[in-house]
This record gives sequence, structure tokens and C-alpha cells, in this order.
Amino acid sequence: MYLQGVDSVYDIAWNREVSYGQIFQQAEVEFSTFNFEHANVKALIGFFDTFEAEAKKLLQEGLILPAYDYCLKCSHTFNLLDARKAISVAERTRYIGRIRNIAREVAVQYTEQRERMGHPLLAAAGC
Repeated sequence: MYLQGVDSVYDIAWNREVSYGQIFQQAEVEFSTFNFEHANVKALIGFFDTFEAEAKKLLQEGLILPAYDYCLKCSHTFNLLDARKAISVAERTRYIGRIRNIAREVAVQYTEQRERMGHPLLAAAGC
């Protein structure tokens, strides 16, 4: 915004003909309305539980990257629940802990996997 001398993010030039707002403003309006007013809280709670269970199952199978994907789904679902003000302060802490536990296990297993592989990216870089 500063570099282009505009006061609104929607006025940022995307290219010479189109602004950021022309491309994304309607989507932002619709997703904000959904996130704050219409997201189905009961369904989201079920989604979170399902995503968490799937992440744990995938970790048991050694499928680390798909488990990480489900961790991200948990995080996004938590953000929707939080935006809808559907969870209390105590529940918020509990949900964050559940996400953190998955993320921690993903990180541990990923690190162990890379060690077993001999850190191929480090070897390729000459480290």
C-alpha cells in the first residue's frame, strides 16, 4: 500500500489493469460472512474430531505428510469455531492443545524419517 500510495488494500494494483479488490474483495466478503455468521458449528465440531482421528491414524501408519495435512484441517476448523465464538476460553485451550499434540508428533516423526533417509537435502547441498 505504501509503495503504491493507496489507502486501501483493495486499491493495490494487481497488474496494470486490475486491482486486488476487483479480484478478491467479493470472495473476502463472502468468506467473512460465512466464517462469522453461517459456519455450521455442530458440523465443525464433528469435522474437528474426524480430522484429529484421521491425523492420529495416519501417524500410526507412518504417513507423516498426510497427517500434517489433517493437522492443518484441524487448525482451520478450530479457527472457524473460534470466529463463530462457539468455544469457551477453556475449550479454546483444549483445542489448541489437541492441535499442538498432532503437530508435535508430525514434527518428531518427520525428523526421524529424514534422519533414516540420511538427510538427503543436506547431502545434496554439500553439508
